Amino acid sequence: VQLQASGGGLVQTGNSLRLSCVTSGGTFSGYGWFRQAPEKEREFVAAISRSGRSYYRDSVKGRFTISRDNAKNTVYLQMDSLKPEDTATYYCAADRRSDWYGYFSEAESYAYWGQGTQVTVSS
Repeated sequence: VQLQASGGGLVQTGNSLRLSCVTSGGTFSGYGWFRQAPEKEREFVAAISRSGRSYYRDSVKGRFTISRDNAKNTVYLQMDSLKPEDTATYYCAADRRSDWYGYFSEAESYAYWGQGTQVTVSS
C-alpha cells in the first residue's frame, strides 16, 4: 500500500489550493485528510467513505471539499478561502476497517499514511 500526497504550497489569505493523494494497493473503506501545525497535535480535517459520503471538521466546513476519483485512485482536498490558521503539514490516510464510519476522525484508526505536504497561508 502506498499513499502519495502532493499539492501543498505557499499562498496568501483567501486563495485556494488543491491537495491530491494517489493511492495504490487495493480498495479502502475510507480516506481522511489530517493536518499538524508546529507544536500542535495532528487533527482531523476531512474524510470520505468509499461510497462518497463526506465529513468535515467545523472550522473548514464551507471552505474545504473532499472528493474522490476512483478511476485515478486519487482523493482530493480542495481548499478555498484559506486562512493563516490553516497553515500546517497535511497528511492523507486510508483504512480498510469495516467500522470506519465510527472512527473516521481519529488518526490512530488509520493504518496507511502518505507523507505530508506543507501548506502555508500568509496574512
